[in-house]
Amino acid sequence: MPLTPELRDAVVSELKRIGSTLNLSDDQKQKVQALLTEAQEKVQEYRRQNPNASQADVLKRLADNRAGIRQRVVDILTPDQLAKWDSEVAKAKDFLGQKLAA
Repeated sequence: MPLTPELRDAVVSELKRIGSTLNLSDDQKQKVQALLTEAQEKVQEYRRQNPNASQADVLKRLADNRAGIRQRVVDILTPDQLAKWDSEVAKAKDFLGQKLAA
């Protein structure tokens, strides 16, 4: 279930929009970027180890990782930023769910 270049560009644009909405400090940007990069690497490693994994398996893995990401984000963001994060993540789930279903 590799991302198409178009979907990858859409995801990057969505992440940039979310980042601007949160008004992150430079330190927060670095920490969140490191966190998201680590999460992406975990999913890529899962795909390498499980080349025949179904889309549902990969999505379950993403959902499992999301809980860990949320827990770590709590330590990085302010309460106001965290509320915006949660709202934006909910929108992103809808966005990605629609794109992946297509």
